[in-house]
Amino acid sequence: MSKKIKELELNDLRKTFKGVRDFVLLEPLKLDSAADYELRRGLRAKKIRVKMVKNSFVKKVFDENGVKVDPGSGPTLLCWGADSAKALGLAVDAMLKQLRPDLKQPEKVKEKTGVADGEKMPLSELMKVPTKQEAIGAVVAALLGPGAALAAALTGPATQLAGIVKAIEEKKGEGAPAPAAG
Repeated sequence: MSKKIKELELNDLRKTFKGVRDFVLLEPLKLDSAADYELRRGLRAKKIRVKMVKNSFVKKVFDENGVKVDPGSGPTLLCWGADSAKALGLAVDAMLKQLRPDLKQPEKVKEKTGVADGEKMPLSELMKVPTKQEAIGAVVAALLGPGAALAAALTGPATQLAGIVKAIEEKKGEGAPAPAAG
């Protein structure tokens, strides 16, 4: 590949992956054209893009973006897109399982690594990363839990005191003689 062609390819990759922080690296092992089509079609339906990228280009482009990734050896399929890292991981995992329904068959595509918000992790962990809505819900629940306990602690004794006062008042009302009919 000439220097000019490499520079054009690198510039295209820089533009394509600018701001991409969630992606999965796959290694095609015995990927024939039919399986490649099924993989790409299945992921495209879930708004995930797939691109075959040279390892040295992957390393260079993502190092420039502040994401440390080691693509290893062999060809690299780069998958990115979806709404969240979790959705990306789940979709890629589902497609890998669909490509190899019988474990006795040879593996067609192997997972290299996953990246969520610039942090390298295996695909199994990528599928567990909470979405933005799940993270916000967890923070709100963490904030509301102690607040509810504090409100209960403040209102609990007051409620008990009000119950005691009401019981005393009712006893006083029972013990007083009824007014004479006159």
